[in-house]
Amino acid sequence: MSWNQFPSFTSSNLASARYEETQAILEVTFHNGGTYQYFDVPSHIAEAMKNADSKGAFLAANIKGHYRYSKA
Repeated sequence: MSWNQFPSFTSSNLASARYEETQAILEVTFHNGGTYQYFDVPSHIAEAMKNADSKGAFLAANIKGHYRYSKA
């Protein structure tokens, strides 16, 4: 897999995020140490999250509850 790391960002809840386009996996690591992988996330959604002013708000509104996920 070839991960595309999101540029550094400041968030009260999220530590980092990255996206694997071939398998359409968005991986998010939280400040509490938990890492989750969201499956079948289209590249345009990952790109929109990358460009969002608030990554956490975008995740809550557009990713959680919309895509299958697993704790990594």
